[in-house]
Amino acid sequence: MSEQNYSNHRRFDPAYHFVGFALLLLTLVLGTILAWKQPGLAKAWHLFLAALLVILLLKVRLYALRVQDRLIRLEEGLRMAGLLPDDLKERIPELRPDQCVGLRFASDGELADLVRQTLAENLGSEDIKKRIKVWRPDEFRV
Repeated sequence: MSEQNYSNHRRFDPAYHFVGFALLLLTLVLGTILAWKQPGLAKAWHLFLAALLVILLLKVRLYALRVQDRLIRLEEGLRMAGLLPDDLKERIPELRPDQCVGLRFASDGELADLVRQTLAENLGSEDIKKRIKVWRPDEFRV
């Protein structure tokens, strides 16, 4: 697995982020311009379809991320149940999904301290990630 840290842990899918999304946005912009300059039912329909495809692309991505967050919450709950001391095991349900997402990168050795800090300070995912010293790589994210 590759070395991960806060600066390189985000994942980009070039086909989605740079090609597909850019082409759909370009189609939406061009469709808007054409519908404005040459009004008509066909141009309006093309604009509607372009907007629909942009919405579809965004929703598909959001659904995949939501499922991924649910799986991370499940995986991290099981991991924490095996690694945390008893006083923190009782508090696992208090962690929000975004906090579990941040904690998934923490090494086993620093997990308990980060969970304590997270619960005490109500840290968000980004704040948790910035405090991690030894990263566990996650190569399976969407």
